[in-house]
Amino acid sequence: DQTVGASITATPTTTTTYTVTGVGSNGCTGSGEVVITVNLPTSSEFTEIACDSYTWNGTTYDHTGDFTQTFINANGCDSVVTLHLTINNSQTNTVEVSACDSYEWAGETYTETGEYNHTFTAGNGCDSVVTLRLTINNSQTNTVEVTACESYEWNGNIYTETGEYNGTFTAANGCDSIVT
Repeated sequence: DQTVGASITATPTTTTTYTVTGVGSNGCTGSGEVVITVNLPTSSEFTEIACDSYTWNGTTYDHTGDFTQTFINANGCDSVVTLHLTINNSQTNTVEVSACDSYEWAGETYTETGEYNHTFTAGNGCDSVVTLRLTINNSQTNTVEVTACESYEWNGNIYTETGEYNGTFTAANGCDSIVT
């Protein structure tokens, strides 16, 4: 029956084997190996870029920052995980346009006044929702019948023969006004 007294000072990392030498109460010297396994906490980090918000482990974040959550690792110790999060926001914009007869936008041709939405991808990779407030003004047509003797001057031209002649003017709404 021996009592071994020993003092061990070390910075363990995971598993370390130490040889311990000590003097028993009977004055004999003894030695042996001691295997010490220390379960250490772990830490990790990752980076994410998201649009508007990001949900991690049940928590939703809506702003840029560093966020930490603590879990339990496989050896039963703390596992601290840090999220480096960048939040880019979606964008909205409204464009007002007046057009004559039709307007082409985002691959579509519109012929009626109204509001139309289209989602583009912004420079930051997020949605950019643009609302088009469109006013369609229609071109106008009109026919005028005139009877004249020998000649008739209209729209800077002198006509000497019977016929139909067209003139294009600008109507009050800014569109063409075609007069026959």
